[in-house]
Amino acid sequence: MQHKRIRSLRRAGGFTLLEMLAVIVLIGIVGAVVVTQVGKNMDKGKYGAGKAQLVTLSQKVENYALDNGTPPQQLEDLVTKPANAPNWQGPYAKESELKDPWGHTFGYKYPGDHGNFDLIFYGRDGKPGGDDYDKDVGNWQ
Repeated sequence: MQHKRIRSLRRAGGFTLLEMLAVIVLIGIVGAVVVTQVGKNMDKGKYGAGKAQLVTLSQKVENYALDNGTPPQQLEDLVTKPANAPNWQGPYAKESELKDPWGHTFGYKYPGDHGNFDLIFYGRDGKPGGDDYDKDVGNWQ
């Protein structure tokens, strides 16, 4: 009788290797799903933030144009005064605002093809063209 009780106590004390492996595999699967979903949501958030930043930066270019008569030759003119801006009231933007949420520079062209100036957010890849979160957005759209 004593012998049976000792054996049952030993058995109830731990997990088998198979049970441990099953738990580790399940944790890995759940972790992979969570990381995938968080990655998608981060891209979605950064893409939305980049589009909003495009609108704000476009307004800053327009403020510069109101003060100086024309849009800046380059976006850096919003941060530091160029020689050809007699009525510069800046800085109009911070250096960090000239980069999108992925750290890429915005596309800028003056004079623009679609208006006085073209400002372009290139999306996640930072290159012209693309789909989904790599899709370009311009200030004329």
